Amino acid sequence: MRTFVGAHEARDGDEFIELALGTPLELWLGVEDETPEERAARLDAGRDILADDPGLIDRVTRVAALAIEEHAADLFAPAVPRQAARRIRRAVAA
Repeated sequence: MRTFVGAHEARDGDEFIELALGTPLELWLGVEDETPEERAARLDAGRDILADDPGLIDRVTRVAALAIEEHAADLFAPAVPRQAARRIRRAVAA
């Protein structure tokens, strides 16, 4: 199944999030081995983006909540077999 955000195809989960938010994930999460100067510049850029687009926080929160909801069984109960997790989700939903 192909997933599109606007006119752009998202090939994986990270790309979907980047397209949905309009910013690269590295801006918010950082990169391995970044220098203190790179971190400061990245955080400054993030603050500028949030100042220019206050609605971004709501979009990020919505995407995070949907991701947690979708993957809650795997995130919070990794030892529970998938079949049992499905039964638990169905019971909670009912």
